[in-house]
Amino acid sequence: MDVLDSILSKETKNGFLVDVRLVKRPRQYEAALFLNGKYRPGPAVPRPLDNPSGDTTHWMGVRPSVGFTNEEADTIIDEVSSQNRLRRITFADRWGKDYE
Repeated sequence: MDVLDSILSKETKNGFLVDVRLVKRPRQYEAALFLNGKYRPGPAVPRPLDNPSGDTTHWMGVRPSVGFTNEEADTIIDEVSSQNRLRRITFADRWGKDYE
């Protein structure tokens, strides 16, 4: 994974510094979650919450997961989508599925 650019940075209520960065994987561009500078695996773009609470509507990351507002999620998804469209790459969210 090649880390290219920061898409979004914020600090959580718990004091974690959250940085979502644009990364180049072998097949496509994705968003990667970094907590206090350390990479956390998870989906390639924010996923909708089953039960949104307050302003939080999407999540990324596994142990711990980080919540995002609808506007933050749209910013991340738009940046990833535009980079893939610009290079005529068909984006496929394969997180949680085995690669063939």
